[in-house]
Amino acid sequence: MHVGQKATDAMALVPELVTADVEPEADAAALTALVDWCVRFSPAVAADAPDGLFLDITGVAHLWGGEAEMLADFQGRLAQNALPFRAAIADTPGAAWALAHFGRDGTIAPPGGQGDLLKPMPPAALRLDPEAAAQIERLGLRRVGQLMEIPRGPLGRRFGARTLERLDQALGRSAEALRYRRPPTPWVDRLAFFEPISAPEDMARVTEDVSAKLCARLEAGGHGARRFEIAFHRVDGKTLPLTIGLSLAGRDARRIARLFQPKLETVDPGFGIESVTICAYAVEAVSGRQVRIETGPEAAVEEGLAPLVDRLVNRLGPERVWRAAPVESHVPEQAVGRQPALGATPSEARPWDRETPRPIRLFRRPEPLEQVFALLPDDPPRQFRWRGRVHQVRRAEGPERIGEEWWRREIGDVSITHVRDYYRVEDQDGGRFWLFRAGLYGDPDAPAKWWLHGLFA
Repeated sequence: MHVGQKATDAMALVPELVTADVEPEADAAALTALVDWCVRFSPAVAADAPDGLFLDITGVAHLWGGEAEMLADFQGRLAQNALPFRAAIADTPGAAWALAHFGRDGTIAPPGGQGDLLKPMPPAALRLDPEAAAQIERLGLRRVGQLMEIPRGPLGRRFGARTLERLDQALGRSAEALRYRRPPTPWVDRLAFFEPISAPEDMARVTEDVSAKLCARLEAGGHGARRFEIAFHRVDGKTLPLTIGLSLAGRDARRIARLFQPKLETVDPGFGIESVTICAYAVEAVSGRQVRIETGPEAAVEEGLAPLVDRLVNRLGPERVWRAAPVESHVPEQAVGRQPALGATPSEARPWDRETPRPIRLFRRPEPLEQVFALLPDDPPRQFRWRGRVHQVRRAEGPERIGEEWWRREIGDVSITHVRDYYRVEDQDGGRFWLFRAGLYGDPDAPAKWWLHGLFA
């Protein structure tokens, strides 16, 4: 069996073969997730679609005790997750790719020794174009070593400049640019210590110091950032990162350090912290704001709320601090969306209609009403019972008829019975309710029922 073989031929060789439909989107998403996971081994990881990746481990292998120990740790973690793999280490991406695909699994090429390991491999190990590889095979060249013996001039004229480039990249004669998943940010600063630190007050002090160092650069360039990540590097090589976010781009070092302060308790310094780095992301231009000429240096309303919102978001989570925004939909449950509390992009939906107000509190699911008395067919209820209490209606507005969004479904699934008649009512105690009648009177397939959907202030 081989890649590209017909399914019928493969099943003739292996009758019990199990086949599955290819899912390129799911494969790409899985490869991206694996690339993100590999950041624990190296900050520079590049995907090699459709089923591979490159790790630049220059200067980081010593953290595992050497390249062999790092490779063993990498293979062990992949095996624990039941992921099939082949891995190799070499001086160049091209050589590492060739050894992983055509060499022995787990090969580690000695420095400068990838050429000898590549010689017995087929030309396809150089990642050549299919046309060039086929032409080389037809001429009887079965090994990379044979290509290395051919003079460069005739080799390039016969098989193209791309073949020379791939050969040079594999042997380290020319550099190969990789597209890393996480490009390095230019907004980064670092503090290294003469002696390792571990006391909580020392960690708090260096957090503010490194924040001030980065914020000074941001201020000099007229920029601010929405996300900051600080990393504490222990003497044993482990990195402990912390992240905070801002609702509005900022560069106040004290404010940033205060947001990091509650999270410092989760950092285990071990035998000591030898250095600390901080990175700024989502950097954008920031300028001073002035609401009115008489306000002087006072901040805008959003800037005044930003510190409170940032503390809540970083303590409770971004999914718990939000504001409601209109969404283009006739269905009340779908007409509201969540946006960040501050700094959100303006919604493209039209604002809510003032002529058809919606309640402040909208129930997640409408609640049924009992003992509803109403004149047919369109009058509001005179009385209803909700949660064991009877309410007498004194004032009412409506009906406002809302039907289903038929254009979002197949025409055969649309039914005229999916209709709601909404009323805004006030009871004897001044309580205001938003209730509706679902269904149509006289239709046995959709009997009318009353529901409470929300409460007004």
